[in-house]
Amino acid sequence: MSLRRADRMSAIVDHLAAGDSVDVGELAGKFQVSPATIRRDLQVLEDQRLLARTHGGAVAIDVAYELPVRYRGGQHREEKAIIARAVAAMLPHGPLSLGLTGGTTTHLLARLLADRVDLTVVTNALNIAHELALRPRLKLIMTGGVSRTQSYELVGPIADQALHGLNFDIAVVGVDGLNARGGLTTHDEIEANTNATMIKRARTVIVVADGSKIGKTCLAGICPINGIARLVTDASADPVELEAIRRTGVEVVVVNEKTDET
Repeated sequence: MSLRRADRMSAIVDHLAAGDSVDVGELAGKFQVSPATIRRDLQVLEDQRLLARTHGGAVAIDVAYELPVRYRGGQHREEKAIIARAVAAMLPHGPLSLGLTGGTTTHLLARLLADRVDLTVVTNALNIAHELALRPRLKLIMTGGVSRTQSYELVGPIADQALHGLNFDIAVVGVDGLNARGGLTTHDEIEANTNATMIKRARTVIVVADGSKIGKTCLAGICPINGIARLVTDASADPVELEAIRRTGVEVVVVNEKTDET
């Protein structure tokens, strides 16, 4: 069965990360599409500097990159979905003000919350705002700011200033890396500062991160590990890293991907 294009591109980048090169014919067979379709996919990814095309395929390029959010939805999809469901169940009933940063897991959470009443959502994420804008029973507040194409987030001084004027009960934060020593990290320093501002305006902070993010450290620090109350992750996370995070006083919730139980 053919994957949709974003999932296919995500899988191509995953293949490159694992093996350094891909072949057009093999990818066409794997994804049940034509070689011409694969060549177009590779061209798009090369234009975004995520790979380098070769005769008959493509090779990884020797840079650290952030996969655009539109291609990240296919990565660890089930893990992200169960994390989102777990967090949705944790949120208290009744009036609630909720901050949501950008990210594929926070976007999935927003979809689950779309029919709630007495909910105010504060977000700097364009895709989350698009998901919630026409929902009549909740209140949506956008920060404004400069659009960052990799993450669909509005960042920078305008976003920071908007957040400084708000207070909310809970912030649910997506990250690109998290560990006990380095705290919360992401790829972009301006985005990190905006996310840090959101964290400071919330009474309680919940981080959502699939297991691939645990133990990872990215370029820009968001906040130390003790700046959050709870981490929700899945069973693929490194247990040694999770124990180190627990020792800092952070509550760690590990969701079982088969049963959705913690």
